[in-house]
Amino acid sequence: MACLLETPIRMSVLSEVTASSRHYVDRLFDPDPQKVLQGVIDMKNAVIGNNKQKANLIVLGAVPRLLYLLQQETSSTELKTECAVVLGSLAMGTENNVKSLLDCHIIPALLQGLLSPDLKFIEACLRCLRTIFTSPVTPEELLYTDATVIPHLMALLSRSRYTQEYICQIFSHCCKGPDHQTILFNHGAVQNIAHLLTSLSYKVRMQALKCFSVLAFENPQVSMTLVNVLVDGELLPQIFVKMLQRDKPIEMQLTSAKCLTYMCRAGAIRTDDNCIVLKTLPCLVRMCSKERLLEERVEGAETLAYLIEPDVELQRIASITDHLIAMLADYFKYPSSVSAITDIKRLDHDLKHAHELRQAAFKLYASLGANDEDIRKKIIETENMMDRIVTGLSESSVKVRLAAVRCLHSLSRSVQQLRTSFQDHAVWKPLMKVLQNAPDEILVVASSMLCNLLLEFSPSKEPILESGAVELLCGLTQSENPALRVNGIWALMNMAFQAEQKIKADILRSLSTEQLFRLLSDSDLNVLMKTLGLLRNLLSTRPHIDKIMSTHGKQIMQAVTLILEGEHNIEVKEQTLCILANIADGTTAKDLIMTNDDILQKIKYYMGHSHVKLQLAAMFCISNLIWNEEEGQRWHCSSTWHDGSAPGHLRASHLLV
Repeated sequence: MACLLETPIRMSVLSEVTASSRHYVDRLFDPDPQKVLQGVIDMKNAVIGNNKQKANLIVLGAVPRLLYLLQQETSSTELKTECAVVLGSLAMGTENNVKSLLDCHIIPALLQGLLSPDLKFIEACLRCLRTIFTSPVTPEELLYTDATVIPHLMALLSRSRYTQEYICQIFSHCCKGPDHQTILFNHGAVQNIAHLLTSLSYKVRMQALKCFSVLAFENPQVSMTLVNVLVDGELLPQIFVKMLQRDKPIEMQLTSAKCLTYMCRAGAIRTDDNCIVLKTLPCLVRMCSKERLLEERVEGAETLAYLIEPDVELQRIASITDHLIAMLADYFKYPSSVSAITDIKRLDHDLKHAHELRQAAFKLYASLGANDEDIRKKIIETENMMDRIVTGLSESSVKVRLAAVRCLHSLSRSVQQLRTSFQDHAVWKPLMKVLQNAPDEILVVASSMLCNLLLEFSPSKEPILESGAVELLCGLTQSENPALRVNGIWALMNMAFQAEQKIKADILRSLSTEQLFRLLSDSDLNVLMKTLGLLRNLLSTRPHIDKIMSTHGKQIMQAVTLILEGEHNIEVKEQTLCILANIADGTTAKDLIMTNDDILQKIKYYMGHSHVKLQLAAMFCISNLIWNEEEGQRWHCSSTWHDGSAPGHLRASHLLV
């Protein structure tokens, strides 16, 4: 069997290959099976904890020979088992070791070994598979290539506590998304793993728990099944609650809390259920304490952020639990000048991962401040918080920058903070830098926040306009990403609200008529609605209406006609009629309606429509068309904080949700 090496053999590597290493490989080819077995056992002892020896043996071609012996029918079960043990030890070295093993097609050979009747050999194969599949360089799909593998693994779960531990660990690492969840679920993962939660082995219980956490994540089908599963007369959620009690190991508490969190977010458990409010949430808050290890604090904060993200009441409860808002401020102070950590290796590890704490804190602050004004105020009043967020926008880690932008976006939903803290710290400046050159995932959140900074009452609106935001936003409307197109046009819509003629002219010039009408035919409904909102805001104030319609009237009327004739929902047609109502307010622009029999017939049709919103919008059109005063307020459609219609100009300017 050929084995491809990750990198070419270099002279420096060859010089390190000792005679002893060659001797181990040579013994694998001895004609005496007993000597081969002893050679494999000696090799096993030589590679334990010795990465250099492992690399030497891989370079010398030990892996293909070990795999050959493992698959030979003439090999004794003891020899096959020892080969699997050595291969597992080699896999526990560097990532390059694992790549070399994968290049030698080790996974099919080990999976074939699972068909053996010998339990010790099966356990050795599973242990090696566990090590390989938990490596970040191993593609998870290799577990699902052969459709017979998953059902066979399910059948092996009953063989021993080791098969249970290794198989559950393989499943938890290789379940990445809904397709994998469905495969495991359809092959009876829930039923086969549930009873393992009561195993006498802690390792088995933990791996089973981790399995359920990955199976339930964003999966309503699995979560709704789990909530009704009985194990020894107890429902699964009750078992999870017992596992997150204070006397249980931290790893078990955290994983149990994740299971309950994912089931709650998937709709299987109510947000006001006692197991969430009185058990899961307090447990996750405890994990944020500075007494916990770094990775525990990170996982606790991120899981809590996910739990409370959509629920206002959970956000309020969390914000007053154990002084959480102040507790999170400690995430930015690590490591302190005098660290309590005496383990040098642990300190070195934490120094390298301190950015994960900042990322987790930003995520949790974003969830806490998503809806409640008082909570946002408390967050912003936390020591140096705005400075920390602004600093986070320029961190080297993309994940920290994204979390900082999300936090800022959450806080930007506050009218008061937009007028005060955001202006005091000139937040718009670093935000504009972020928008110049960032991956799409950051651009989506940053551009959402920019929409809020461009609201009419935001002091940041004017300096943002002066910094070249129009061209930047017009560029976003051409993105292939629908979310960026929506945000680009939404920000332009807010920018045009009660704007001067010059700003409106700049928007039309930079956007171009062609792009405006491409957006009006966009397949994404949100893009279409926001483009109509932009048109409404551009076509407000009589002189502005007449000016724009004198240069773009023909195209706008064509677009209005196409939308009213098309298969669009009530909201789209309502907003289109409101655009006509604004056009009808123009001194000269109204002639484009009065001389267009087709448009007049459409207005007449919608006056008799069964839906009251369309009737009202059509009535506003007629009211403005027949109004004769040269000056004065007429009937218009209006929309400021929500989409809808009411007396006044139809202008759209929205805070993002």
